[in-house]
Amino acid sequence: MRHKWLAQAALTAIAVSVPMAGVAQAAPLSGSQQKAVAGKAQKAREKAAGNRRYESFDQRAATYVKSLEGIPYVYGGTSTSGFDCSGLTQYVYRHFGKRIQRTAEEQFRQFRRISKARAWGGDLVFFHVSSDPNSYVYHVGVYEGGNDMVAATTYGGGVEWQSFSWAGDTVTFGTITH
Repeated sequence: MRHKWLAQAALTAIAVSVPMAGVAQAAPLSGSQQKAVAGKAQKAREKAAGNRRYESFDQRAATYVKSLEGIPYVYGGTSTSGFDCSGLTQYVYRHFGKRIQRTAEEQFRQFRRISKARAWGGDLVFFHVSSDPNSYVYHVGVYEGGNDMVAATTYGGGVEWQSFSWAGDTVTFGTITH
């Protein structure tokens, strides 16, 4: 019964909004019918709002860092006037309330090492001087999935999306969220 009424209300609304020559127009919805239709629409909006997908810290970090692409590389930089690699990761994490260490090596020591298969976009990619995962870390970026990250590269390059496949087995992944 309710579905028939809604269908009729929709057809009435269409018929009212599209006049046709020689065809009698349907009467407008009564006040109680308008309230009922408005109530249904409000419930649908509330239900849709309740079903919004939750975004994790990692998802927000992976999205946010992309908005910083194009900012120049500045050695020791920690702001939107210029970043170095660890200054960028520190800035992104701080933006969402997470305080992390300043250098790539310190960040590596602070994060829990995980496999690439367990890494999420928003985790960090650490670059080591050798294939020994305990060797010194000289570079860091924000993981985006696959073999991609966003990082502050070098002078003239700035913050950019890039592949890290060139680093081979000298990268590890770290997280503080999962």
